[in-house]
Amino acid sequence: MKDNQTAADKEYILLVDDQPDNLRLLSALLSERGYQPRGVINGTMAIKAAKSSQPDLILLDILMPEMDGYQTCEQLKSDERTREIPVIFISAKDETIDKVRAFGLGALDYITKPFHVDEVLARIENHLSLRKLQKQLKEQNILFQKEINIRQQAEEALQKANQELAQSNAELEQFAYVASHDLQAPLATITTYAQLLEQRYENQLAPEANQYIQYIVNGCLRMQNLIEDLLEYSRVNKNPKTFYPVDLNSILGIVCSNLESTIRQNQATIIYHNLPTVIGDSSQLVQLFQNLIDNAIKYRREEPPKIQISVELRENEYLFAVKDNGIGIDPKCFERIFQIFQRLHTPEEYSGTGIGLAICQKIVELHGGRIWVESHLGEGTTFYFTISSYSY
Repeated sequence: MKDNQTAADKEYILLVDDQPDNLRLLSALLSERGYQPRGVINGTMAIKAAKSSQPDLILLDILMPEMDGYQTCEQLKSDERTREIPVIFISAKDETIDKVRAFGLGALDYITKPFHVDEVLARIENHLSLRKLQKQLKEQNILFQKEINIRQQAEEALQKANQELAQSNAELEQFAYVASHDLQAPLATITTYAQLLEQRYENQLAPEANQYIQYIVNGCLRMQNLIEDLLEYSRVNKNPKTFYPVDLNSILGIVCSNLESTIRQNQATIIYHNLPTVIGDSSQLVQLFQNLIDNAIKYRREEPPKIQISVELRENEYLFAVKDNGIGIDPKCFERIFQIFQRLHTPEEYSGTGIGLAICQKIVELHGGRIWVESHLGEGTTFYFTISSYSY
């Protein structure tokens, strides 16, 4: 007997037999065991009852008038609404051919009359347990499939968004490149004629006019620097690069040669030893180190600049550090410094367009790494970045 069961909790078993005595016996046995039996006396009633309220199990007699058990089972299995209901035949027919036919129609089991009560109850309980597990598995599969569909939809939406973003970025970079390139010619014209005015009419114009002309020239020169840096930013990943092994010691040699005048004028010291070989684009890596070193020299204190470049191997990547003894950066500005056109100082204080560190970030990301900064005002700055450390 199953305790503490409501009617809704009890498994519903449909009994199909044309003998009322058999129905009463089976109903009594099943009720005592906590099941909810319902008896009908022919196949037509059985099909109607199964469609009306789907049972958890059907016990089906074979020898019945009008529609026998085989025909009843065949109709149940042909209807999508009742196909999955497990069927156990109970019959006095005990020939092998009868059992084979029953299983061929989709029955789960075959019990021969006269039956043993314990055997019938054991088989019923076993098949109901299997039925319950199958239902749970089916429900879990449905939930799992829904979850898969949701994830697929999310992945497709993300992929679409990424594609649209990549296309938008590509179009924006192309626009910036074309716009900047096309701006150079008229800007050069303005600069040239402003300088001609300054030279030819220097003694014929009022002091204010000469000052205004100088404002125009200075503005044009700053704009030219801005355009050149914007073009450089657009070029970084305009064309796909083929990466090769690059000796960073050679890269630093090129950088120091390019910055020789700046290093000498500022009495700067560049320290580095035994840098590794990495896979990358040599021109971009030159630009990366050159921008960082040039910034370290530019934002110096009174004492001569000292820049130390170190590297540490960590699992599958190299961690580089470019450390200086300059004026430092306020931590609240860390996020801004890698954004294009973001400057922390006025042009009168320090020259530049605010694109150099944005270019550094793009180069590092194209090499599969990341870049960040640690600093405090007046205590120098350290830029960290990573590059893959695959062996060559």
